[in-house]
Amino acid sequence: MSPQQKRIVVTGMGINTPIGDTLDDFYTNLIAGKSAITNWKWLENDAVYSKVGGDLSEYDSKAKLASLKKALVPSTYKRLRQLLKKAPFSTGISALVSADAWIDAGLSGKEDTLDPTRRATLVGGHNLNERYFTTNYETFLDEPDYIDSLAALLMLDTDHAGTVSEVLGSQGAAYTMGGACASANMALRSCIDEIRHHDHDLALCVGPVLDFSQMGPHAMAMMGAITFQSFNDTPELASRPYDIRREGFVPSHGAACLVLEELGHALERGARIYGEVLGCTATSDGCHLPSPSTEGQARTVTRLLRRCGITPEQVDFVCAHATSTPLGDLSEVNALKSVFGDHAYKLKINAPKSMLGHTCWSAPAVETVAGLLQMKHGKLHPSINVEQMDPEIDLDVCANEAVDHQIEIMLKNSFGFGGLNCCALFSRFNANSV
Repeated sequence: MSPQQKRIVVTGMGINTPIGDTLDDFYTNLIAGKSAITNWKWLENDAVYSKVGGDLSEYDSKAKLASLKKALVPSTYKRLRQLLKKAPFSTGISALVSADAWIDAGLSGKEDTLDPTRRATLVGGHNLNERYFTTNYETFLDEPDYIDSLAALLMLDTDHAGTVSEVLGSQGAAYTMGGACASANMALRSCIDEIRHHDHDLALCVGPVLDFSQMGPHAMAMMGAITFQSFNDTPELASRPYDIRREGFVPSHGAACLVLEELGHALERGARIYGEVLGCTATSDGCHLPSPSTEGQARTVTRLLRRCGITPEQVDFVCAHATSTPLGDLSEVNALKSVFGDHAYKLKINAPKSMLGHTCWSAPAVETVAGLLQMKHGKLHPSINVEQMDPEIDLDVCANEAVDHQIEIMLKNSFGFGGLNCCALFSRFNANSV
């Protein structure tokens, strides 16, 4: 079989958001239209303009660790427990969500049957431990010797890849991919390459929590990217893609892990399959500013469809990027109209960020988990907070109500600051096509 003929499927998923750290809770709350957005609990500086976000800063990692103990082999649990002791907030959640996905894929307990050198670990994100870094820097300014003794290691993004691969005993390729809000899809694209071209049987695509510092949200507010004017007292209403009153995205914590596997390898071990990865394509707009480009987004989706051999009419669902920014939401809708023509009006589209906020670097992975769960259950979650639809947005965005729909082919869009576009295509798995 040539590398390009290798088929890749998703066999395991892990999730951690403020509305669920299990797949069942996450999906149930999405369908119910529950918002993850509250006032930030970790915010100490009242001068920061933005007060709202999806907050995991008080997440009980010890309780989650205890819940995984019976499902992990003792050696894996021991490594996870030991590494969590010293891990920064974000790195610890990466380890937990990856262990969850490993269990969900049915791989725990089967480690002896897997070649550790054929298991890759790809992490989508950069500047991940921002709050950990700035806290240590502030300590350094006061008393240099009081910083975390492991800071030189733990402040590095690569510690996420190293920690996850150590916990799970994987010895294949392990690295991080940075692409702003498209990062986790960039990592997905590399997972595909690792399986097709670099001798891996499976690859973990990890979308970590971006641990915002005090300065991060304030800087984004000063740039006009995030909401900070109207909803500090009603945070659950702040993220409102497609609504006329949207004023910027809502930064949020969230993490996810996808286990991607070569189809033959998955079938041989009797794995449960959530969906097939048809492809993932990246382009850029040639512009460093956070200015969404309808042309660039359309170009990315068009290339993706062509490379996957899929016609526009075969796509029936779009898990949208839809950040709740005035320009971004409209740009994406216009890109869909450009690519799909009249078929755009037959698409089902929804906006996970309306409930989750923008989990930034991990958003493509977090939202792909949401999309594949909707594919599994045959019901689409609502796009909430659409009180008055923007008249320029006239596609079916599942406004305010869950919708019954059997997804056949899903487009997952992700568009990052700096004109970094990366979109992925997934299909329902058909066992008869093997």
